[in-house]
Parts: sequence; structure tokens; C-alpha cells
Amino acid sequence: MVDKQSNLIDVGRVTSVFGIKGWVKVHSDTEPPENIAGYSPWWLKTRHGVKAMEVEEFQPHGKGFIARFKGVDDRDGAEALARVTIAIERSQLPPLAPEEYYWHQLEGLKVINEYEGEPQVLGCVKHLLETGANDVLVVAPTEDSLDDRERLVPYVPGQFVKQVDLVEGLIRVEWDPDF
Repeated sequence: MVDKQSNLIDVGRVTSVFGIKGWVKVHSDTEPPENIAGYSPWWLKTRHGVKAMEVEEFQPHGKGFIARFKGVDDRDGAEALARVTIAIERSQLPPLAPEEYYWHQLEGLKVINEYEGEPQVLGCVKHLLETGANDVLVVAPTEDSLDDRERLVPYVPGQFVKQVDLVEGLIRVEWDPDF
């Protein structure tokens, strides 16, 4: 879940070390995945706090990427940075067209269902899933929701998603609550 107070947005992870010269394996959550290389600095969320790191080298490797940070030249240094989240500052994200949203903007919003009648609270957006055909809102129940079920609602604006209101913190949907 995104911390709405933080200026940092999670964009990937350092998964493990690669070789003996300070390289690490990187998993990117950006779209397209190689866009992660365009952000600088990377803020690594280590167990000792958040640390800004400059990527000195970056390249594709297998289904992911490998990177080497400035000042990290051996396996021990890389090991200290393995298994951490990579974040960037919100201000680094490019602006979007109207009616487009970053996933982090939708996470935590209350979901109101307007399917056949009286509006009902389904819960709040826990996170999103990428399925290929369309993204899916994972809606977790809340104290004021219709019931205690988690629901998957396709993020299809105009069809199932009727309105996103970032100011009010709401998403209005038309979704059969039995699904």
C-alpha cells in the first residue's frame, strides 16, 4: 500500500546480487519496465532507512535487469542493497492526460457501487492487478462496506468504472455485488 504522506512511490525491487563486481538484479514495476532506468536517484528502502542511490550502469538481463550503483564495487556492497524496494520521488513521474491515473493514486480510494439501485460501499482499493486484458481493482472490505468479501472489479472506465474522484477519495462503479 502506498503511504499517502510520503513523497516516494515504489517502482520496483532489488531482488538479489549478480556476480562479484557490485551488480544487483532489478525487478521493475514501471510500464514499460525499462522506464525504471530513467529515474534518478533511486531511493532504496533498506532496513536501516531510506537511502538515495545513483545508478551508474543499467542493462537488460534475462526477463529483468541488472544495475550497478555508484560507489558499490563488490559483492558485499551489493549484498547490503539486495531485497529492498526501489522508490522514486512523486515529482519525477510524468504528467498524465485527463482521466488517466497512476495506480498509487487509486490505492486507498473508497469504492461505491451504483449497481441497480441504492449506492453501496464495496470497500477500498487495496491494490491493482495487471491481467493483460485490463487492470483489476482489488477491493478490500471496510467497516462500512456491504459485506466482508474482497472483490475484483475490472478497471474499465465508462463500462464498470463510472467516476474517479481523487479529491473526495472515491471511485464509483457499476458492478454486480455477487461477483
